[in-house]
Amino acid sequence: MTEAAMESGGNPVSVSASAPPQALLERLKDYGQEDVFSLWDELSPDEKDLLVKDIENIDLPRIDRIIRCSFHSQGLPAAAIEPVPESCVSTVEERTMEEREKWWKMGMKAMAEGKFAVLLLSGGQGTRLGSSDPKGCFNIGLPSGKSLFQLQAERILCIQRLAAVTANEGAGIVPIQWYIMTSPFTDEATRKYFESHKYFGLEAEQVTFFQQGTIPCVSKDGRFIMETPYRVAKSPDGNGGVYTALKYSRLLEDMNSRGIKYVDCYGVDNALVRVADPTFLGYFIDKGVSAAAKVVRKAYPQEKVGVFVRRGKGGPLAVVEYSELDPSLCSAVNQETGRLRFCWSNVCLHMFSLDFLNQVANGLEKDSIYHLAEKKIPSIHGHTMGYKLEQFIFDAFPYTPSTALFEVVREEEFAPVKNANGANFDTPDSARLLVLRLHTRWVVAAGGFLTHSVPLYATGVEVSPLCSYAGENLEAICRGRTFHAPCEISF
Repeated sequence: MTEAAMESGGNPVSVSASAPPQALLERLKDYGQEDVFSLWDELSPDEKDLLVKDIENIDLPRIDRIIRCSFHSQGLPAAAIEPVPESCVSTVEERTMEEREKWWKMGMKAMAEGKFAVLLLSGGQGTRLGSSDPKGCFNIGLPSGKSLFQLQAERILCIQRLAAVTANEGAGIVPIQWYIMTSPFTDEATRKYFESHKYFGLEAEQVTFFQQGTIPCVSKDGRFIMETPYRVAKSPDGNGGVYTALKYSRLLEDMNSRGIKYVDCYGVDNALVRVADPTFLGYFIDKGVSAAAKVVRKAYPQEKVGVFVRRGKGGPLAVVEYSELDPSLCSAVNQETGRLRFCWSNVCLHMFSLDFLNQVANGLEKDSIYHLAEKKIPSIHGHTMGYKLEQFIFDAFPYTPSTALFEVVREEEFAPVKNANGANFDTPDSARLLVLRLHTRWVVAAGGFLTHSVPLYATGVEVSPLCSYAGENLEAICRGRTFHAPCEISF
């Protein structure tokens, strides 16, 4: 007899050497998943124990509902799509200086009042970058050598200080809560990285880590794939798993208890992300919507990016992946604006009200529809074709009664780090150059000069986030001074 495993009801289940636990086997049969015990007789007593515990940790009714709903939804005709109405978008050229100043002040006031939090999606490893570390630990090669995590932490430090000066009337700095979603593959390494770097100057109490869930990988007929004879193959449930994870970790309640009303949500792999952007927050508050997204214009019709659309006549805004968009629609032009009809790219920069996050967490769980990603999955039969089930952050948008889009300039706010150097796009090298070029423009605008021993298009200067959030307050540091690129400008 091996050590007793626990049935979900809380009663001990003896793991017999001769047969699987009967009650567990019956439950698996109810869901057509009894094949997980097909190699039972070949397992050692310890392996049998591991298998039983693995199955007991799976919420079988929930997973069965997700598999059935997700398989059923595949192939169903989606509502016809229409372009996003012009009234839903704040474009760069239409934005006045007065509006920008108003929104900046509104955002600063909400931050100074403690009504705002930041939510980072950081479940991925840097596998495509050639690293097994969490992607946020990656150093893209800036003069400072700072990682993505450090750049983001220092932007939070900077904006906290600015909010205290701008809106807090001497009451001191109000810490911005930073919620960081990890995955089982990155959680421990992420926590240790922050601890070893003393949270990059933030208070440990303002940083909260939580894990996204995993979900069993399934075959094309919906059966669990076995990674080993005693373990079900599982994968993270996608960045849209954040809603369920917030609910089950009780962090939505935590936010509510802190008086947080607005949550800025973004992905880790953007070297230019304006974490906690007060202008975007002020715009969100001013519009009174429950969800908003920063968007950039598609660079060219066939660019491989998801775009915002309207689903159905008068329906909600949603994101359609580039692979789902008919090629003729990709190239269609709006004759009035001269833009592509479907031009607003989703770049994973979102703002949500806390009320809406609660609504989505319950709604997505009830609907249980996940995207099926066909992948080669490691299994006891070698790599086998099957499905990983994922939700995406933008799956929330159809639930909102009101969404606003906020256009930003790609070169100022979007430097993705997705592929290893040597690839054609979205590499550490391309992101580093975008950062250096933007910061060089800031320095020149503030009256600084540059010398350089390599062509300027291949280099530049880096401005520490502790000096400036978005190019402001640099005159005192830069005016009349000459900097030799590449270098970091800091206090």
